[in-house]
Amino acid sequence: MKAIHRVGILMFDGVEALDFAGPFEVFTTATRMQARLAPGAAAPFEVRTVSRLGGTVQARAGLVVQISHTFDDAPAFDVLLVPGGVVDTALACDDTRAWIARVAPACEIVASVCTGAFLLAAAGVTGDAPLTTHWEDIAELREAWPELTVVEGVRWVEHGHVISSAGIAAGIDMSLHLVERLAGRALAERTARQMDVRWMDTPS
Repeated sequence: MKAIHRVGILMFDGVEALDFAGPFEVFTTATRMQARLAPGAAAPFEVRTVSRLGGTVQARAGLVVQISHTFDDAPAFDVLLVPGGVVDTALACDDTRAWIARVAPACEIVASVCTGAFLLAAAGVTGDAPLTTHWEDIAELREAWPELTVVEGVRWVEHGHVISSAGIAAGIDMSLHLVERLAGRALAERTARQMDVRWMDTPS
């Protein structure tokens, strides 16, 4: 297994707080738990946030978040995670779609939470991978991209390096699955325990 995985979380005004904070907590908690399970071992994850201009973004309901990187100075990532929320402005942003399209091919995993699937689809990075999203947005995703296979009634759906989750809390289950995939089952279970999460470890 690779010693460290760089995780980049795309941020934008209107992002759903738990869509990004849940995965952020999973990956950073996994790193803390690895230090307890294997003192001296390399950290499994390094997490950074990225937005078009850096600075701050205002999440849905008003939470203001400081961003690590702009599109221009972001490092290469192994995992690109695209959260959802109110994505209309991000979808309409040429720079945002272009950035996803540019960085996704080099990533080991490209993942979305909730309506983040719309951004992956708009950037054209999903290939023939099936996608899912929040139950409330399934019909809209199908209508917008009729050529895609949209799956409902699952926590997440995975196809090669593309993985998408249903709404909000399902992103935590998916992120724990990614910890298992990238760093092992024991670390994923210890992370879930530390977070007091009853991990739904199967996609349906």
